[in-house]
Amino acid sequence: MALETSKYNYLNRINSPADLRRLPIESLNKVCEEVREFIVDTITTIGGHFGAGLGAVELTVALHYVYNTPNDKLVMDVGHQGYPHKILTGRRDQLRTIRQFGGLSGFLKRSESEYDAFGAGHASTSISAALGMAAARDLKNEHHRVIAFIGDGAMTGGMAFEGMNNCGVQNRDITVVLNDNNISIARNVSALSNYFNELFASPPLQRIRENLWDLTGKMDHFGDRLRKMASGIETGVKGIITPGMLFEAFGFKYFGPINGHNIHKLIKMMRLVKDLKGPVFLHVITQKGKGYAPAERDSLRLHAIGKIDKITGLSIKSNPEEKKAPSYSTVFGEALTELCRRNNKVVGITAAMTDGTGMDIVNKSFPTRVFDVGIAESHAVTFAAGLASQGIIPVVAIYSTFLQRAYDNMIHDCALQKLHVIFALDRAGIVGEDGPTHHGVLDMAYMRLITNMVVAAPKDECELRDLLYSAVYDYNSGPFAMRFPRGSTQGLELREMKSIPLGKGEILRDGYDVAIVAIGKMVDAALGAAEILEDLSISACVVNGRFIKPLDKELLCEIFEKFDKIITVEDGTTIGGFGSAVLELANSFGFKKDIYIMGIPDKFVQHGTQSELLRMLELDAIGIAGKCKEILNYSKPEIIETLEIVEV
Repeated sequence: MALETSKYNYLNRINSPADLRRLPIESLNKVCEEVREFIVDTITTIGGHFGAGLGAVELTVALHYVYNTPNDKLVMDVGHQGYPHKILTGRRDQLRTIRQFGGLSGFLKRSESEYDAFGAGHASTSISAALGMAAARDLKNEHHRVIAFIGDGAMTGGMAFEGMNNCGVQNRDITVVLNDNNISIARNVSALSNYFNELFASPPLQRIRENLWDLTGKMDHFGDRLRKMASGIETGVKGIITPGMLFEAFGFKYFGPINGHNIHKLIKMMRLVKDLKGPVFLHVITQKGKGYAPAERDSLRLHAIGKIDKITGLSIKSNPEEKKAPSYSTVFGEALTELCRRNNKVVGITAAMTDGTGMDIVNKSFPTRVFDVGIAESHAVTFAAGLASQGIIPVVAIYSTFLQRAYDNMIHDCALQKLHVIFALDRAGIVGEDGPTHHGVLDMAYMRLITNMVVAAPKDECELRDLLYSAVYDYNSGPFAMRFPRGSTQGLELREMKSIPLGKGEILRDGYDVAIVAIGKMVDAALGAAEILEDLSISACVVNGRFIKPLDKELLCEIFEKFDKIITVEDGTTIGGFGSAVLELANSFGFKKDIYIMGIPDKFVQHGTQSELLRMLELDAIGIAGKCKEILNYSKPEIIETLEIVEV
């Protein structure tokens, strides 16, 4: 699809990085302007990640201009800064489909393009992956370059430093480019700093350095002293004018920080460092939201957007008159604030998701009792365990898929020691447009396996508040995990928080033909299914399981006694999750009933809206009702459109 030539004169001709590299360097400022304008035009209309990509335009253009991608391997981290990369690598005309069902992924995806060298949805993985690629290159005696492009907070993750440490040990040819959009260190971008960066990177100085090392290596003890003196002088100069001593200590040749919006300076530096031997670290300063004034002023709010007004940057509501129910994250944040007010031992912990988890609400009232540890989930969990060991009650709010990165810490540091750590798993279940890297469909399975762990899922916002209250005051003999979905609550009127007995579910609707035992968000869908079935003269009992571990044995045994046909419904994997737990319980008591598990199949579910995906997975009211009719030997109605939403 041809773009408007008058507006996108250069971008209209770039269908691959090879096309970009054929352009004269003098045209690249205009290319950057067009890429940035295209992102603004497109994403303000359809929504998506926004600020990070705008800030990475010049850096992305420079990388593809200097390096011979895809032969040279570019590993991007975090994936949501990859929109300029997608535009330059043949996906420009598909950008309008990003994060939509059947469209482009919002992150990096190997099956989508040969230019996506490594998949990226979570953060801090690029350096380790790039080092693995460099090792593979050397094992195969190949000669391409490998670049890790890390940014937007990913350097706060401990895994990045583990990767850097091993880079120094292996001493392979690899370049790490840090896209640093924290403006607090922008003052280091100066003429003096740039001069010394170019000096240290220049081929003559590198040759002098190598020759000096070779010569002094032949001079025994005196040579060692000269080496130490020369190294000290270089380190001292760099230490005065750059913040690179840490990276040098990891074994990198450090260059930076440099202005990430000066395309000519970037290209000059990349050309200087790309053939250097061993690990190289290029530190680039950018501004998140660069080139779009509303995003420059409020990079946090415009990190990711829905449809917004291009001029003002304000959200466009589909129905301005409609009052939207608060999100589960908001309800959680407000409930935790109440508990902090009542109990001075309660604290909040999050891993670089203060706003996303509702912890920003708590922080406004109790700034000294909220800890944002950065993208460091493992540290967050063990830090919480340390707090709990001293009588503090930590509430760790982390997205379901992000908590996977701290699994051993939950087992070894919390559960084994029976420490009172509360986990609030936001974004549980199908999250929507962020796709398989963010769908929280494994947590019930991976949490219920942990000894001493309580696992619960509220059916609505009132139950969320009650479970959080109970977790703080009633269940203190080990860790407690509560999972809740992304998106709006049911809009219920909130009441005073109260205790919920441990491991107790409830029957919400009685019936006699079939029992639907649901958990969390699926309870509402199960109630909807029961209403559909009632119109067909089918009587369905609906049970709110509420607890995945421990199960309500008494209640479930009543269900096993009464019903021959039972369906469990969960927005998690059918392998090892809630339904598996119910089956195990039935087996342990010798019940031989027809129990059917509805949930997420053993596939990675693609991106799309929550309603689209739940409908295609038959996890909405119509799908559940259809399954009930099927097991009761009714003919299944043709109510489910067949679409492919999973990938092997």
